[in-house]
Amino acid sequence: MADSCSSIAEFFRGRSVLVTGATGFMGKVLVEKLLRSCPDLAAIFLLMRPKHGSDVRARLRDLTSIQLFDWLRKERPSSLDKLVPLCGDITCPELGISPADQATLMEHVSVVFHSAATVKFDEALKLSVAMNITGTKRLVQLCHKMSKLEALVHVSTAYCNCNRPEVGEMVYPPPADPETIMQYAEWIDQDLLEAITPKIIGNRPNTYTFTKALAEHVLVEQSRGLPIAIVRPSIVTAAWKEPIPGWVDNLNGPTGLLAGAGKGVLRTILCYRDLVADLVPVDIAINLLISVAWHTATARPNNIIVYNCTSGSLNPVRWRELEEIGYQYILKYPFNNVLWYPGGSFKNSRLANSVCTVVFHTIPAHLLDLAARLAGRKPIMVRVHNKLQRAIACLEFFTTHEWRFASDNVARLLARLQPRDRATFNFDVAQLDWGEYFEQYVVGTRHFVLKEDPSTLSAARVHLRKMLWMHRVTQFLLVAIVCRLLVTNSSLARQTWFSFFELVLRLVRLLPFIQKT
Repeated sequence: MADSCSSIAEFFRGRSVLVTGATGFMGKVLVEKLLRSCPDLAAIFLLMRPKHGSDVRARLRDLTSIQLFDWLRKERPSSLDKLVPLCGDITCPELGISPADQATLMEHVSVVFHSAATVKFDEALKLSVAMNITGTKRLVQLCHKMSKLEALVHVSTAYCNCNRPEVGEMVYPPPADPETIMQYAEWIDQDLLEAITPKIIGNRPNTYTFTKALAEHVLVEQSRGLPIAIVRPSIVTAAWKEPIPGWVDNLNGPTGLLAGAGKGVLRTILCYRDLVADLVPVDIAINLLISVAWHTATARPNNIIVYNCTSGSLNPVRWRELEEIGYQYILKYPFNNVLWYPGGSFKNSRLANSVCTVVFHTIPAHLLDLAARLAGRKPIMVRVHNKLQRAIACLEFFTTHEWRFASDNVARLLARLQPRDRATFNFDVAQLDWGEYFEQYVVGTRHFVLKEDPSTLSAARVHLRKMLWMHRVTQFLLVAIVCRLLVTNSSLARQTWFSFFELVLRLVRLLPFIQKT
């Protein structure tokens, strides 16, 4: 907890903060961490938009009711009163903020954290531009009017320069002119824009990395002396330590892979095992964001400093290690009602992966849907399969490439922190033990994303053993069928095959008794 020895907590004393993207994965952790570790801040303004018939106050109640805020609700409930929801939308002119609320922000806000963005890799270019580029430009314009502004921290991505094998902590020339792209997005018909999107984004793999690169250039062009810093996380994953080890709230990235593999529906993915998987726990990224805000405000550098929030150069872990660790723990902490025994592997060959996708994903999905129709149930597996394949396709670029990210600015900032701040706002990824972390990650995916209560773990393990026997029996049958086809004309082989098949049947009959023991 923060105390009088914390320079960072002391800096935030009496200051007001604006957070965009507070309902997102990183935004939630940022808000909770600020309230918990900087208890004397004055207020946190949250830019939110009404959604699904709920106004911003209802959305704030929903936000603070999740398990992430349990400690604050129990130990310091008054701190939640410091959260002030403001109705707005970064895709609208002037961010959709009323004149009265704009006046409040201009008068009171000292620190801005800009994390609002669409993080969907395959988002339509029009929306991606509106949120990631135009929204950033509008926020900077508002920041110019804030009389007390001391720091604007922009959340970018380490992959906005994924066309380079080595990425330094600097803003590179943009892949296109941001103003031109914003005009395209505003005036060109949606269907036509989607048709020419591949031509527009060029060598970028998706609209997300393309628009985030342009957003950085907008910051440079629009800054005009503003105290701006850019933080670039790589693949943001579940919490390491705070506020709850393993906490995660979405199926993006590796979380989706864990869930799919654990349920038995994901059995192959194109992934080069020996490449570094650059993952960063969400609390590492948030601690860095807060520390960067403090440093930007107190050191007042005369340029925009970029921080690559990555792990590959300091504590590398390779995809093959994650494959082994992940498999170990999804068997130790199985998910409920797995559809098949977890298995499969990463494939280094595109051809092998395509064949395995058809054999282990496409065909089983259609067979299960056929069985569902015959049983009078609603078929869903083909739809699940198609959704899973789209998600895998979006990740493929990142599982088949590797980057070397410089992190000198992050190291220098860590060295500047006092011991209390280094403990409270720890972003030293070198301290992370990947084995222990992934055990928490699997448990967190099971509990927080799949909503499976820990009390169901025993029943899940029993079900997993059943799936293992079904898996083994199926393997035996497939081998038997192949052998039968190969030895059709041999009487001795036929006799051997029938003996083997009889053995399999006996195993099936004994299965209920084996399960009970």
